[in-house]
Amino acid sequence: MVKLSVLSVWQRRRRLASIAIAVMLGVSFLTGTLVLGDTLKANFDRLFAEVSAGTSVVVRNQVAVDSPRSGADNARGLVDESLVSTIRGVPGVADAQGQITGYGALLGRDGTAIGGNGPPRQAGSWITDATLNPYRLVAGRAPVAPDEVVVNRTTAETGSLHIGDRTTLQTPQPVSVRIVGIADFGTAGGFGQATFTAFTLAGAQANVTRLPGRVTSIVVRAAPGVSSDTLRDRVRAVLPPGVEAITGRQLTQERIDNVSSTFLTMLRAFLVVFAAIALVVATLSINNTFAITVAQRTRELALLRAVGATRRQVRATVTFEALTIGIVAAALGAAGGLAVAGLLKGMFDAFGFALPAGGLTVHASSLLIGAAAGIAATVAAAQLPARRASAIAPISALRETETEPRTVTPRRKLTGVTLAVVGGAVSVAGAAAGSAALAAPGALALVVGALVLAPVAIVPSTRLLGALLERVRPVTGKLAEENARRNPRRTAATATALAIGVAVVSMFTLFTASLKATADGQVRNGVTADVVISSPSFGGGRLNPQLVDELGRSPLVERAVGLGGGPVKIGPDATTVSATDTAQVSKVLRFDTVAGALRALGPDGIAVSKSLASKRHWTLGTQVPFTFAGGSTVPTTVRAIYDNADLLDDITMSAALYDAHTVQPTDTVVLVTTKPGVTLTTARTALTPLARANGATGVDNVSQFATSSTSALNTLLGIVYVMLALAVLIALLGIANTLGLAVYERRRELGLLRAVGESRRQVRSVLRLESLIVSTFGTALGLVLGAFLAWVFSATAGTARFAFPITQLAVIAILGALAGVLAVIRPARRAASLPILDAIAAP
Repeated sequence: MVKLSVLSVWQRRRRLASIAIAVMLGVSFLTGTLVLGDTLKANFDRLFAEVSAGTSVVVRNQVAVDSPRSGADNARGLVDESLVSTIRGVPGVADAQGQITGYGALLGRDGTAIGGNGPPRQAGSWITDATLNPYRLVAGRAPVAPDEVVVNRTTAETGSLHIGDRTTLQTPQPVSVRIVGIADFGTAGGFGQATFTAFTLAGAQANVTRLPGRVTSIVVRAAPGVSSDTLRDRVRAVLPPGVEAITGRQLTQERIDNVSSTFLTMLRAFLVVFAAIALVVATLSINNTFAITVAQRTRELALLRAVGATRRQVRATVTFEALTIGIVAAALGAAGGLAVAGLLKGMFDAFGFALPAGGLTVHASSLLIGAAAGIAATVAAAQLPARRASAIAPISALRETETEPRTVTPRRKLTGVTLAVVGGAVSVAGAAAGSAALAAPGALALVVGALVLAPVAIVPSTRLLGALLERVRPVTGKLAEENARRNPRRTAATATALAIGVAVVSMFTLFTASLKATADGQVRNGVTADVVISSPSFGGGRLNPQLVDELGRSPLVERAVGLGGGPVKIGPDATTVSATDTAQVSKVLRFDTVAGALRALGPDGIAVSKSLASKRHWTLGTQVPFTFAGGSTVPTTVRAIYDNADLLDDITMSAALYDAHTVQPTDTVVLVTTKPGVTLTTARTALTPLARANGATGVDNVSQFATSSTSALNTLLGIVYVMLALAVLIALLGIANTLGLAVYERRRELGLLRAVGESRRQVRSVLRLESLIVSTFGTALGLVLGAFLAWVFSATAGTARFAFPITQLAVIAILGALAGVLAVIRPARRAASLPILDAIAAP
């Protein structure tokens, strides 16, 4: 039976090629995502290891305050520089140096900030000990004067900067610097895609932190023969309270764990979701192809039963055929995954999300997981056709028959209706409750129910589409309709693969549009200022808080209010607060004051949202202690409660209070009210130079700011479309393969049509129109499902508006329908080229 299965696959290799291609593409995608994840982890591990390679011990502030939504390194305060001399006196210390690390955006030759889009823009101090410094000078010299800097090679090349050039570093205050050296990070041009600008230690204290006598951390090199653990324990003994010592190895692991638990985990999950969608679509196509081939082999399989093969052996034969195809395709897909990993990285780079460079890291587990998933999907998809094959009676060898059922059983209808109704009800309940955990299983049940019921819906849908086509093409339209309606289960199975791809595309389109509409509405309804000065919504840009004072001196400006903030802790819980001029913010932002007044907060007061006050049981007068970066704990008092403040966090405090406990105070936006009679054009012309000098990229009105603030969502949607293209391609391969097998199945019918006068052009037209009916049904089903799912998940995400972009959905509908016509080009040509007499004589 094994030999028979192999021979069967070989004889039908052309008909089964699309199965292998679908499996290969799905496995390649999955393997590529896993290999890319392995590669990125290895690259980050290498980069972080190189950072601390020569460092035995790191001394730093003990208290870390990190934002639960930032995923960035922990925010810590500074330590006294005087500890450097104390640590140098510890036995076993070969050298100890204080260092500064902070934010700094270097402007290129064209005047724009270099870098962004994820990787940090860093400024700090040049470490003079070559062992402790991961950077190596490749040109020029180390900085000596306070305005001299070294930049990493990638930054210099990107910004077209050279030794001797003078440019501006925004920290975020603009600082004029002169480049005296260019450095490599180990053997690379930089730490991934991060930018790095290094002063002397005194220069960094003057220009980055602006706190002389304080350093971010102290790096320590051990003397020969002294272990890192031993030196750490010795250093700890001389440290004051609130300062800690860890080994360089511990710091490396902290950084690796942080990036793995945030960025890499989210990226892997994001990629695997789309790989899973591609495999699901491939599974549906495989199932449909095997169902058709088994139906076309009824006589062959019946003969096996007639000569003594058991039902179990027939089922094993079909299963082994699927296993053979799955193994070959999965092996090719695993190899192809290496190329896909490179393409995925290139795609992210093209969209502006540069990932760390480096050769591919291939783990055997990634290849095995991808291959196993492809084989499992192929074998699982063949089980139902295999069971039908095993039920063929030996008597079927004596007559023309088929095993593929044409009608929909009552049990299937009941199952589909139950899943659809229950799933829809649970989804709506989850949307109403704002619970994704409740909505997700309901949405899945609804989708499965809709796919189960697709053969029921295909009959009236086909008649409707056929009636429309018959008005344009009476003869070919009628034949196309009858062919599509001939086997509802087969037609529905062909269309549902495309429906899944279209559903996901439309779901993301609508969900993204709803997020944009909500954010747009929040900005338009919440901002009462005339002009908004902002940094990029994605890319790490920051505004100099002194920009507010400089704008206030402009004769065009009535008032300017900055909006900043960052991470703090309330007890053990990390949260994020807004920091602003609380006496003026109500004049540039619209919100409801429930109790108290923001203008009356004072230096030790806070305002909280109504929802947080209710959750925490806070009222006016409640004492709330905050822990800031550096470990200082400051008692505050709730003096105002607000509601409907979409642009403020749940906690708002004065900028003076927050900035006093922050190393590098920054703003994210500055809201400006111009004086009467000042137009936007006049304000933009006058304020843009000042804004750009302080880190801004835009001087916009409220409408323009609303549009720019959601531009990152367009980029994300573009990535989603590219990722879903493979699933749609696999679905189209399924349509092409189904119609190709149908051509083989209908050879006699096609021959008779040609014999009675149908032209080759009409044959091609029939198949094109049939494909159009199938793809139109699949697209329509996908749009309906996608719209409902988008509404459900928009509601659970808390979006205030559900947007329905007609133009984008119309484009998706047209492309989905026309894609089916493109998929049938080859089967249509083959059908038209069948010799008439040979086709009539076909069994």
